[in-house]
Amino acid sequence: MTPRPARPVPAKLELLVRRDDESFEVREIGSALGFLQSRPQRIAAAAFEISEVKSRVAGERTFILKNTETDRFLLLTEREKFLWEQMDGNASLQGIATAYVLEYGEFDFDIIPNLMRKLQRAQLLTLVPRSRLRQVLAMNRRARVARAVETTLFGLERINVSSRRVQPFFQALHRWGGFLLFTRPALVLCLALGAVGAVAQVALLREVADVFSGFGGHAVRGVIIVKLLFFGSVALHQLVHGLACVHYGRRVREFGFTFLHGFVPTFYVDVTDIFMASRRARVITAVSGALVHLVLGAAAFIIGASAPLGSFTQAFATASAIIQWQALLLSLYPFCFIEMDGYHVFVDLLGVPTLKHDAISYVKALLTGGVRPRWKRLEALWVVYVALSTLSIAAFLGFNVWLVISATS
Repeated sequence: MTPRPARPVPAKLELLVRRDDESFEVREIGSALGFLQSRPQRIAAAAFEISEVKSRVAGERTFILKNTETDRFLLLTEREKFLWEQMDGNASLQGIATAYVLEYGEFDFDIIPNLMRKLQRAQLLTLVPRSRLRQVLAMNRRARVARAVETTLFGLERINVSSRRVQPFFQALHRWGGFLLFTRPALVLCLALGAVGAVAQVALLREVADVFSGFGGHAVRGVIIVKLLFFGSVALHQLVHGLACVHYGRRVREFGFTFLHGFVPTFYVDVTDIFMASRRARVITAVSGALVHLVLGAAAFIIGASAPLGSFTQAFATASAIIQWQALLLSLYPFCFIEMDGYHVFVDLLGVPTLKHDAISYVKALLTGGVRPRWKRLEALWVVYVALSTLSIAAFLGFNVWLVISATS
């Protein structure tokens, strides 16, 4: 009799965090959350040495990495050395994984966490908080309020309701009709619905003040309720990502709920197995989830346009539609300093997995006189990325300010 496979246990990632007194503490977080948020950073260049070990017998390159402060030594393969060089505190684990795929044409799910554990035990790697808020709190840990807020955020980060036995569920959902989402008729219907929704949007925005009068002077409260309901579409977004992964014969590794950056509630799905599929499959997996917001937003715009002018139904549907299409834009538009689906597709197509961080660093150096302008292809891409992202965020904020003023006037 074939033994039953052991139940998969959620992998944990041990993060070595430096305290103010230069000692270290180990924090353990869920692997999916670590994949989303962690930016591993190697220690300062003056604190380590690396040397190649040449061997004609082994037939492959290996390297000795030494921590000069603790006299700890590690043996690295060539691929581990490549990952070590990516861990500069700027690239997320997703960016590092993408760089690995582009370099070697394959992905090893164990090599990154295993290497991080080795590096952390040798005190060669620390954790860089991803969000600006977490960075500010980390720099002000001596203040009681900052320390309390950071502790609270870290506690929320540990709230992770998830399952790693979701593959049968997604397979069944795909078999029961989920596969229809990836057919040509479904794509045509989606685009047609989007076109009709766009026409309805133009008509509604022309009368935006009258439309939002349906909230009865409580527009802000109404928008908050709409945003709370929008949370459900985020779960649907992630479900479609998982269906796309199964559609291309790959495995959904995890699905769950957590707090992004410690305070933003969100659902997530681990579809990293799609790295083993073609680039077309990776692009469709990324884009398909975002199209949920296109369909929901278009449907809401159509409902709003057909409802009586100034009614609560019209105001509620229009606000819901605007938020859905803003989510669509943020998900697919790569030039907004946010690493979402569209950004990952963009860097995958260009083969520049650390575009955002390289671009910001280069433009900062340009503005401070640290480097001279070089208008080669890569440098031009960096400048264009920062310029378009800055203009896009300004336009996004301007539109929302106009919307709020129009709705409350």
